[in-house]
Amino acid sequence: MIAIIDYGVGNLFSLKSSLDSQKIDSVVTGDKAVIKQCEKIILPGVGAFADAAESLKQCGLDKVLIEEAQKGKPILGICLGMQLLFDKSYEYGEHEGLGLISGTVRPIADVIPKGLKIPHIGWNALHFPKHKEKSLLFRYVNEGEFVYFVHSYYCADCEQSVIAAAEYGAPLTAAAADKNVFGCQFHPEKSGDVGMKILRAFHELGAPGKERHK
Repeated sequence: MIAIIDYGVGNLFSLKSSLDSQKIDSVVTGDKAVIKQCEKIILPGVGAFADAAESLKQCGLDKVLIEEAQKGKPILGICLGMQLLFDKSYEYGEHEGLGLISGTVRPIADVIPKGLKIPHIGWNALHFPKHKEKSLLFRYVNEGEFVYFVHSYYCADCEQSVIAAAEYGAPLTAAAADKNVFGCQFHPEKSGDVGMKILRAFHELGAPGKERHK
């Protein structure tokens, strides 16, 4: 069972429907006990970093996520949910994240050419680091397959954790991981068949007969 964290931020229905279509059991919940009982966790999110981080803290779910991550439970952050996994964000000030992946969240305007639209909205190809073994999160995905992005900020200072990048006038972090904690800047639930493959791979992490992420 996968717990989809409900903390008042994110398109939970679309994500739940995507998992249902893959016959993957999931529950939308903000109940700490239920989250702890589930085998995996997905942290969705849209909107402003500071508001989302504060919502997590008010619900006490920030501590739960950190505790479950430390136990080795697979966690997947999506879009803003990925950014919350990092140390801090510089979106309208400086705000602390969960610190589960080392790095910072910064404006894409700092690195992309002037004239490109912000937010970055659209389909972009995934590129996997050539010097690394492909992450098991992308076990069913080929180099150059497209996924759907909507974002104005990106995860930086995290070269060692990057497991996929995308090009939007400059290379941007598309996905990152640290052991059992994963983040996708794009929306798998809005990325068609490719996104479904990624959700299926996440579901299979640690399953009998499947290799564990290293």
